[in-house]
Amino acid sequence: MQKNFSRPLKIDDLPQSEQHYHLEATLKDCKMLAEVLKVPEVAAVKADIRLKYAHTDHRLDVSGHVFAALKLESVVSLELFDESYDFDFSLCYDTAATYDSQREEAEDWTTELPDVVIGGQIDLGDIVIEQIALKLDDYPRKPGEVFCFEPEFDEEEKPANNPFAALAKLKK
Repeated sequence: MQKNFSRPLKIDDLPQSEQHYHLEATLKDCKMLAEVLKVPEVAAVKADIRLKYAHTDHRLDVSGHVFAALKLESVVSLELFDESYDFDFSLCYDTAATYDSQREEAEDWTTELPDVVIGGQIDLGDIVIEQIALKLDDYPRKPGEVFCFEPEFDEEEKPANNPFAALAKLKK
């Protein structure tokens, strides 16, 4: 995905014991993350990640805690405002699975399938970015801000003055 905030790990190099990783974005990383997340500014990103790899089951559990401080633009007033995200996440990978094998298993679509490991490695930076992106609101608003729709036409306007009145006459 990107190179600056990348923390790749080879699956074959992971031990059986639980591993802990701490990621913290530098100023340069924050500028790049703002571009990737398509937000005006990223002030800080921190993540504590735990990995537990079960070699015999080909299962990799990834969980952790993410903190992100962002500056967003309100869709109502177009003003910038600060928003912070502080949340836990949990993922599961099947290190032996491929997309083809999952397609065969996913016939009922009711069970949640584990993620697929591509190229024998995962990237902790990409995981953190993905988790933040999933939390972002598509239409951010400043706290307490409400969108009020003001109709362009008066509700009591006569149908004759309505621009669609001419079309109604064509039907007759």
